Amino acid sequence: MRRGGIASLLALLLMLAAAANAGELVSGTVTRVSDGDTLWVRPDGVPRAHAKPRAVRLRGIDAPESCQAWGPQAKAALESRVLHRQVRVRSHASDDYHRSVVTLDLMGEDIGAWMVAQGHAWNTHFRQGAGAYADEEQAARRARRGLFADSQALEPRQFRKRHGPCR
Repeated sequence: MRRGGIASLLALLLMLAAAANAGELVSGTVTRVSDGDTLWVRPDGVPRAHAKPRAVRLRGIDAPESCQAWGPQAKAALESRVLHRQVRVRSHASDDYHRSVVTLDLMGEDIGAWMVAQGHAWNTHFRQGAGAYADEEQAARRARRGLFADSQALEPRQFRKRHGPCR
């Protein structure tokens, strides 16, 4: 097989491996919350000595940065809801920081939807798409819940553009 053929075959195998992990459903325990949309889950069914917690990012939401207004409240809300609780995690992709991008389920409740509905995060939208939690965000805005009570609240993407990342 020629050099280009080997590279193509390797790329195909990597894509198939990534696709196999997409949609993976895992139960685990939340061991730490980093901020309003990032947490660590230790998978169940693996001996504790070998079950390292994995960093995951909630799909479909963007919570304020930790150094941004409402950032500490968003983290505290997520901690109060899921820390040390057993959850179900459905993996969809990986992000630039090698975290799994997931839907997190706590006893049948979508935690991303809950975070947006309570006013602790924005619904993310791509191009012209409304995003998975557009209805929850609209309801939270109307009720002026959480960060939506502040008319000057800045989406994290805009915050990072103006101020850079938190240190």
